Amino acid sequence: MGLGGCIILIAVGAILTFATDWDMQGVNLDLVGVILMIVGLIGVSTFSSIARRRRVVVPPTTPVVEDPAAPHHRRDGYSDGYGL
Repeated sequence: MGLGGCIILIAVGAILTFATDWDMQGVNLDLVGVILMIVGLIGVSTFSSIARRRRVVVPPTTPVVEDPAAPHHRRDGYSDGYGL
């Protein structure tokens, strides 16, 4: 379940808890709403911890320094014998 699903659970739970006055025999809709909100909050915290762990920090690259004593090779596609 992604972040959107968790937010939907929280919203549906809040609607059931605070915005409805339905009475169903054998079902406490306020409790169901609170449970949905708690599950949504657990999902958001789990999703954020996993997303934080996936973040990769790329180390800075080392600059390439060419050796002036080494022979210079052209890499333009023509100097390797396959071009003109």
